[in-house]
Amino acid sequence: MNKTQHWLVKSEPFKYSWDKFNEDGRTFWDGVRNYQARNNLKEMKEGDLVLFYHSNEGKNVVGIAKVVREFYQDPTTDDANWVVVDLAPVEALKNPVSLEQIKAEESLKDVSLVRQGRLSVMPLKAEEFDKILEMGS
Repeated sequence: MNKTQHWLVKSEPFKYSWDKFNEDGRTFWDGVRNYQARNNLKEMKEGDLVLFYHSNEGKNVVGIAKVVREFYQDPTTDDANWVVVDLAPVEALKNPVSLEQIKAEESLKDVSLVRQGRLSVMPLKAEEFDKILEMGS
């Protein structure tokens, strides 16, 4: 059994919010047009855990999702370079964790959210993932 990997994905709430995601119950994660983010999508395995982050407005981690289908061709484009994964919501955080809180936390100083602000799909170490959950509980 592969060890669960941990990720963070960003979505602008007006485009696709946590509430809408929960309403849908499942979605494919499209719109990724950055090679590094795309490569991260390709690394995702079924069962991996994913933090759902509202970008632009809100700027906070609001919930946990999991990967329910591994990567396949992005149905929104004919360009074979781009892929999606299917995600399903697991649970909301009791308290959303803000970018400010994450930046202020020494143990999270290396997360891509802080270091590469524009990256929309990024890996997290298990302890970084757990720390953010702890901050949100």
